[in-house]
Amino acid sequence: RHQALQQELVNLRQQKRIPDILLLLEHQPVITLGRRADPSHILADQDLLQREGITVCRTERGGDVTYHGPGQLVAYPILYLPDYGLGPSDYMHRLEDIAAAVCASFGVQPHRRDGIIGVWVGQNKIAALGVRIKGGVCYHGTAYNVAPEMRHWSYIIPCGITDGGVTSLELELGTAPPIEEVQLRF
Repeated sequence: RHQALQQELVNLRQQKRIPDILLLLEHQPVITLGRRADPSHILADQDLLQREGITVCRTERGGDVTYHGPGQLVAYPILYLPDYGLGPSDYMHRLEDIAAAVCASFGVQPHRRDGIIGVWVGQNKIAALGVRIKGGVCYHGTAYNVAPEMRHWSYIIPCGITDGGVTSLELELGTAPPIEEVQLRF
């Protein structure tokens, strides 16, 4: 459903019928596989995923396997990148900068890891990124962990990364800020 909405908005943006738009939402529990995803990075069997209410779907975004669910702010900017003079790499770094600034605004000190897209606190990823650019218009975006069900990440190898874990604002702060506050800061 979200993919169909995104695609419709991307088509409208490519035709210059709408301005740039930002979708902010929370997904129901879902494991998504990017275009180059390795299905073996899903560690749980179908029965466990079904009991947990987690669906699995392929997406057009880049990247590997990731999880989305309640308590995670997902941001889908739909932007015509040439208007900003940005290429794909610059755009990804801007998304990282935004997620890092949100972390810092709550007193959490994030960083980048060389060669790995995302925003990190220590060895743990707090924000994952995966985008697609088509006809100059970017879509998909970033998933920012506020207070999701952390055990769901044990069902996958997140983004194919085996030398780091996943964290959230709730784990880093001891309590989660309201997701609406995170949306406003984002």
